[in-house]
Amino acid sequence: MPVHVERAELPGIGVRHDIVTASGRRLSIVNFRDGRRELAISDEDDPDRAEETLDLTDDEATALSEVLGGSLILTQLAGLREHAGLFTEQIPIRADSPFAGKPLGATQARTRTRCSIVAIVGGGGNMLPAPGPEDILDSGDSIVAMGTREGLEALVKIIAGG
Repeated sequence: MPVHVERAELPGIGVRHDIVTASGRRLSIVNFRDGRRELAISDEDDPDRAEETLDLTDDEATALSEVLGGSLILTQLAGLREHAGLFTEQIPIRADSPFAGKPLGATQARTRTRCSIVAIVGGGGNMLPAPGPEDILDSGDSIVAMGTREGLEALVKIIAGG
C-alpha cells in the first residue's frame, strides 16, 4: 500500500511533510524558511504533539536521504530476482583491486559480463546511483551490480583482479 505524504504550509515558518507509519505514528520533517530542518516523531497519545525532535545539519540530512534512498533501491533491485531471473550483488573495491582509483568504464563490466553497475556505494555510505563510465572507483567503495548469477560471479573475479 502506498504511503501518503501530507504537505502543510506553515506561514512564516516553512513547510512540514508528514508521514503516518503503519503503526500509526506520525513522522514529520519541517523545512524552515531559514534553511534549517527538523525531524519530529509524534506523541503516541497525541499525534499533534511532538514526542521528540531532532535538528539536522545539511550534511546529516543529505546522509539520511542517501542511506534511506540507497537501501530502498537495493531492496527494490533484490525483489527483481523473483520476477525476472536477475540477481544483485554488492562487490567491494579492495585496495589491491586493479580498478581502485580508476574510472568505472575501465572495468568494461557490461561488455565482459553483461552485468550493469547500478550504483557505487562510497566507503562513508554515500550512494551514487546510475554511475557513468567516468566515475572513479575508490578503495573502500562497493559497486552494486545487476545481472545473471554467472555474470556476477565473473564480475567479482574481474574486480578482484582474477
